[in-house]
Amino acid sequence: MQHATHITAVRHGETAWNAVSRLQGQLDTDLNERGRWQAQRVGQALADSGIATIYCSDLRRAHATALAIAQHSAIASTALRLERGLRERSFGDFQGLTYTEVGELHPEEALRWKQRDPLWAPPGGESSTAVYQRVTATLHAIAAQHPGEHIALVTHGGVLDMLYRLATGQTLSAPRTWELGNCAINRLLYAPEALTLVGWADTQHLDDVDGAALDEGSA
Repeated sequence: MQHATHITAVRHGETAWNAVSRLQGQLDTDLNERGRWQAQRVGQALADSGIATIYCSDLRRAHATALAIAQHSAIASTALRLERGLRERSFGDFQGLTYTEVGELHPEEALRWKQRDPLWAPPGGESSTAVYQRVTATLHAIAAQHPGEHIALVTHGGVLDMLYRLATGQTLSAPRTWELGNCAINRLLYAPEALTLVGWADTQHLDDVDGAALDEGSA
């Protein structure tokens, strides 16, 4: 029987666009000062957790967060691997807009988005079904290489949302009631037959500042 893979999944630190609820999608934004602080804190929190390999989105906000985790865990650069399959959902024409601007400029599409149709996609972007399939395939491909090991995935709110749904059986049309905070620690256990939720939205390492883990959705 194959040993399970322990997964620590972390959303990237805060960016200036997170702070104003501007949709980033696959646009390549940097961490802001607060985000860099969060990345250091999550790195410190995971320093003795036994993570052997880190996979991260190739977008800068995730890569910078992963570098902080690697630094505190003394993980070699060869054990930090960029993975396009961990990128945020593409929001197409919505990228670069605030949620308010999406409603003003694309009212019909914004309404369809709110209705949570799994097959609907923003103009030029991905449907939630497509993201779910991408994330599921990426998870299986990564975790299957590390039976019995502890790995980290550093990624985005939209990807974490899919991992939560996969682990708990929530449908794509179900409203989200779980948190996706910047640099929160989320723990999962992977076996080929199932993904199990172990712990979610741990922000104790961020608790010494007000409003520690901003959660504006999967932007």
